[in-house]
Amino acid sequence: MQIKSNACLLAPLVLFSVAPVLQAADMPAEISLPPGFQIEVLVDQLPNSRGIALSDEGTLFVGTRRKKSVYAVSDVFDEDEREIYTLITKRQMPSGVAVHDGDLYVGEVTQIVRFSDIESRLDNPGEPEVVIGGLPTDKLHAWKHIEFGPDGKLYVPLGAPCNVCNEPEYGTITRYEPDGSNPEVIARGVRNTVGMAWHPETGELWFTDNGRDMLGDDLPPDELNRLEKEGSHFGFPFCHAGDIVDPDPELAALGSCDDAVPPVQKLGPHVAALGLIFYDGDMFPEEYQGQIFIAEHGSWNRSEKIGYRISLVRLEGNKVVSYEPFAEGWLQGESVYGRPVDIVIAPDGALLVSDDKNGLIYRISYED
Repeated sequence: MQIKSNACLLAPLVLFSVAPVLQAADMPAEISLPPGFQIEVLVDQLPNSRGIALSDEGTLFVGTRRKKSVYAVSDVFDEDEREIYTLITKRQMPSGVAVHDGDLYVGEVTQIVRFSDIESRLDNPGEPEVVIGGLPTDKLHAWKHIEFGPDGKLYVPLGAPCNVCNEPEYGTITRYEPDGSNPEVIARGVRNTVGMAWHPETGELWFTDNGRDMLGDDLPPDELNRLEKEGSHFGFPFCHAGDIVDPDPELAALGSCDDAVPPVQKLGPHVAALGLIFYDGDMFPEEYQGQIFIAEHGSWNRSEKIGYRISLVRLEGNKVVSYEPFAEGWLQGESVYGRPVDIVIAPDGALLVSDDKNGLIYRISYED
């Protein structure tokens, strides 16, 4: 595997030294999984890897938050041919990445940019085109997980610029045409969404939401939500998790929990639920078909840490029937050995999972 840094920016920048062969990193912790499942490090050397997107050509695109860069890993499933490129750097939290019709979209704080025909110019991508500009400059909860839906449109959350506050223009999910036109706010009252996926049968949007802080260790739970009706309000900032009235009377007066859409599943309190997918691969046993995997990044200010795992939400049709750990071990006592962020499904049906603490991409596979 070779690592490359392109120098197409205003000044030459080298993030990595070039090495002809790199040994894959060891697993940072012993991870427990159900019988038959295995986990391995697929790619390392990706500092602060956050959002991930996989192209049809086998290139894995990786956004970051703190490293201000976006990487591309070509031939990601071929260790001998694999190369890592740094596409851009010195950007504003370019965390979210999505691929559509051969173009790479990157979500930054104030804009969404596009690299056209990205596969043909990984080594010299040039400057991207701004397709959505003028987004707010607030930094808190401003990193964006972006996705293209089954309708071919781009979905962009706008997180609240606070722990809890009344800023109605924030806390939304907006849908755009691929060229950035025709914005439609489809969900409100959403504090901080960093994961979206569509039910394979109903086509409904499901998304995670991170609950507010400073109500203690156990309140409120994070949320798994379903958008049944466009324009729905999910409660923030006056109501949390469907039934917790905010203790600030001014915020509580903004609405009623009776008028807010409750989560379809309350997740662990402060687990920092991020990326999610509906499993539709061919590798895992039948019982996992159509089920939801969620990357739980882990708590940041809880007195006893929680999360740092991949959880499984089991469904019967469109109804949640259970919520349980699937892969855990990155948290040992109060020591943290990894932080899962995003999940995609590989062509063979394995799961690929990013870890921004270690700069790794894991592969979770199954074998009888």
